Amino acid sequence: MGLLDFIAPGKSNRNQQAHSTQAHLRIAEIYDDIVVLKNGGLRAVLKTSSINFNLKSEQEQNAIIYSYQNFLNSLEFPIQILIRSKKLDIDNYIDGVKALGDKQDNKLLQEQTFEYAQYVKRLVEYADIMEKEFYVIVPYDPVRAPQPGGTGVFQSFFQRLSPKETYGDTKMRHHEFDNLKKSLLQRVNTVQSNLENCGLKVDQLNTTELIELFYQSFNPITSRTQKLKDLTETSVETDKEKLEEEAKREETPKEKVL
Repeated sequence: MGLLDFIAPGKSNRNQQAHSTQAHLRIAEIYDDIVVLKNGGLRAVLKTSSINFNLKSEQEQNAIIYSYQNFLNSLEFPIQILIRSKKLDIDNYIDGVKALGDKQDNKLLQEQTFEYAQYVKRLVEYADIMEKEFYVIVPYDPVRAPQPGGTGVFQSFFQRLSPKETYGDTKMRHHEFDNLKKSLLQRVNTVQSNLENCGLKVDQLNTTELIELFYQSFNPITSRTQKLKDLTETSVETDKEKLEEEAKREETPKEKVL
């Protein structure tokens, strides 16, 4: 099962419908903390903190506005700002409270700990408490000649090695990706440093966090009950392992035929 089967799952007995759904996704693969689009474009996603602007003094507010203005004026490429609202997820917190309850030797304190965990869980469910997350998407779209059939060079970039594909072909694709990634990361560093000057904490999403973000976005209801676990190995590691195997085969001397 591929990565897109987790992001936009379809029933196994309806393969045609599942492929039809995935055809509308622009994502070809998520690899090495980068989103690879079907047209060959690369995207990095930065998660930022928020600032309570109204609680700042007038001098601090002016400094933030000035820094943000400089950030916008310094941009030589487009960015996308995303504000995402989602239901508050406190499962990890509840699990932590229950774990503390299990360690309690005092039966009364243990019972109160479990009751507190249930109270907080019901409170969040009934009050429908929401939280906001803030993201900045940094793009890089390489200029290249159109591919036959209108597909991008990376559409099948990370598919498993086919019998017709040599180690050299695979190495070349990875080399091209690394070069494009360097150009993207230059933009990421520019955006990150400028936003940090505004007083924001900025972190780039890794592969696992990107998968979770898209899975939750495309499956807002299902993702509440069906959590993702360790899916970064889905197709990325398979490609790496096969690349290493092919490299070893190339280095192994062939037996001479007498």
